[in-house]
Amino acid sequence: MTDTLDQVLDLKDRMQQSIIGQEGVIDRLVIGLLANGNLLVEGLPGLAKTRAIKALAKNIDAHFSRIQFTPDLLPSDVTGTEVYHQSGGTGTFRFEKGPIFANIVLADEINRAPAKVQAALLEAMEERQVTVSGTTHEMEPLFMVMATQNPVEQEGTYPLPEAQMDRFLMHVMITYPPVEDEVKVIRLVRGEEQAALAKTNGGETAPAKERPAPISRDIVFAARAEIAALHVSEAIERYMADLVQATRTPELYSEDLARWIEIGVSPRASIALDKCSRTHAWLKGRDYVDPVDVRAILNDVFRHRLSLSFEADGDGLSPDRVIEDIAAQVALT
Repeated sequence: MTDTLDQVLDLKDRMQQSIIGQEGVIDRLVIGLLANGNLLVEGLPGLAKTRAIKALAKNIDAHFSRIQFTPDLLPSDVTGTEVYHQSGGTGTFRFEKGPIFANIVLADEINRAPAKVQAALLEAMEERQVTVSGTTHEMEPLFMVMATQNPVEQEGTYPLPEAQMDRFLMHVMITYPPVEDEVKVIRLVRGEEQAALAKTNGGETAPAKERPAPISRDIVFAARAEIAALHVSEAIERYMADLVQATRTPELYSEDLARWIEIGVSPRASIALDKCSRTHAWLKGRDYVDPVDVRAILNDVFRHRLSLSFEADGDGLSPDRVIEDIAAQVALT
């Protein structure tokens, strides 16, 4: 466990060198990668969503692709299509793979494309395959999608239905960095600009540090195997199940929760809670899951799966506020 964990922690350190003030996002990206899930990341423009996943991709021996979602995008622009090739007087159709056939995929502003395109992406995420003209094409074992969406400028967008949101392992919220980190961001970008200009102008630059070799994807698979073998006690299993059940029978816990929650979370939430808790514990160097691990990722797992009532919306309550109340009501037995 030690060697594999050390290499994964080294991956996080490398990412943090180019991503300032977003340690939580880096942590969730690594958890999503090791838990073999996909992330929905929401945040205002300029908060390093694209830069974060590029930092992950460049430090792993993996193929990265970026899809910019727009209203005129077609499903075939994502999945690929059959193309007619002619040679020697005969012609055949060959499947030309789309950008979804990469190891790490950034689906930028997913809510700007119509439902048909969103469904094509989400089908590939869920089934890990694409079917075109009756032929099924499998995705590679290392496959992860990070979809982003902007919480502002909702005109002309196509919000993801709750049933499709449920397919994301976690919904991660990105906020502004603190002022101290903002200064570090300014210095980092300024240094990158100076190095790029010096290289373009043929001037002398400081000796560049030798870039370490990308981490092998075998490390990811080894980490997944170790995480799968992590011990989860019956008490922790029941605790996770009770948290899920509290969203479905809120009237058993408090009148406020009963008024606020319209629809509870699905069984996918239970599975995601288990996967992410085990991954969080492994990253902390433990071979067992602690209640701290469950609480650490609870909001990210429940946030997009919890349907609030009109009364909760009228009271100005966010899903995070309701989830915090659930966590306070449910005890570890």
